[in-house]
Amino acid sequence: MHTVILGAGVAGVTTAWYLAKQGRQVTVIDRQTLAASETSYANAGMIAPGHSYTWASPRAPGILWRSLRDDTQALRLKLNPDPHMWAWLWKFWQNCTAERSRINTSRKLVLCRYSQSQLQALTSELQLEYERLSSGALYMYRDEASFARGTGNMKILSDGGMDLRTLNTDEVIAHEPALAAAREHIAGAIYAPTDESGDARMFTRNLAKRCAEAGVRFLYDTPIDGIDVAGDRITGIRTPKGVITGDDYVLSLGSYSPIVARPLGYSLPIYPVKGYSVTFPIRDGHIAPTLCGVDENNLVAWARFGDRLRVTATAEFSGYDRTHKPEDFAAMLRVVKQLFPNGADFSEPDYWAGLRPMTPENTPILGASRHRNLFLNTGHGHMGWTMACGTASVVADLMAGRKPAIDITGMTLA
Repeated sequence: MHTVILGAGVAGVTTAWYLAKQGRQVTVIDRQTLAASETSYANAGMIAPGHSYTWASPRAPGILWRSLRDDTQALRLKLNPDPHMWAWLWKFWQNCTAERSRINTSRKLVLCRYSQSQLQALTSELQLEYERLSSGALYMYRDEASFARGTGNMKILSDGGMDLRTLNTDEVIAHEPALAAAREHIAGAIYAPTDESGDARMFTRNLAKRCAEAGVRFLYDTPIDGIDVAGDRITGIRTPKGVITGDDYVLSLGSYSPIVARPLGYSLPIYPVKGYSVTFPIRDGHIAPTLCGVDENNLVAWARFGDRLRVTATAEFSGYDRTHKPEDFAAMLRVVKQLFPNGADFSEPDYWAGLRPMTPENTPILGASRHRNLFLNTGHGHMGWTMACGTASVVADLMAGRKPAIDITGMTLA
């Protein structure tokens, strides 16, 4: 059995590993020169079931509306005539009720917790190196009102089995001494002791090497020109290097999945949401954080990878535009310098922007399609690193005719 996987991001490469473990011949196609060169390249790096909240909430429409005249909002909408964006926003708005938010968050949490367990098992099995830190995560609040809202909202996660603990200001600094200089800006935090962090790009590329050693073939620098179909079956993937054929196929192209699937008659509810990250070197004498975390009032996240500090922020609806300029990072730089004034060498920023493949529900699309030999593993949104091993395991189970280990209601095409 030969499986062709479209996409060498963290979702595609983990899928390749699980399918190769089944004894399948696997080929992975990607237009980039190396694995993890797009959304997985410089993401937040948090493995965070403790932050499984869906973006579609009763507050989200108001934030998007305000963003039209205030570009400091964490969710930013840039108006454009793309009908796919408007169709996606309509579905997103339908999920912004309290009940839908509860359902989607609960489903997301189940997947994230399962995926973390799969990631931990895989890391142990292969001794993968990706600058992992497993001391938990801090979800920090700057005032008592937002802290109260946060502790109220966490019940849905704690009811789902997450170990979450509230910390006062002193306890926050005891857990993360690097925040001592920001004491006056901290009202409290929610601590998730089982959350982790790690470099998704390093993980994906190291796993790709192990895949190659196991016989997986990677076709890099290989754009997809189209997909050939006969009846209800895929017959091949057209590329400049010729037609790549297999017995079955997995679509795992992130934000580009709907573009590739559209000629086949699919209207996948996935739209790109741009996120920004900046990475700084940590040198001798710097007081850098050892826990990953999120400034919940500004929705700025941080994570440490060895001698690097990464800061991420912003969710911008601006189509497939991945461009950026230094001014785009000004707000997150103000936040990180306030929280960690001596946390890294802020004179050497490494800027990046990437596209998160979002669904309206914030859960991915997995499993069978209308074509008998085409399977989906796409739409992971802002938590693709957290979800990757779980979704790969689920899709591998479905392709083998096995029932997945978790309930994937709401995560299939049907």
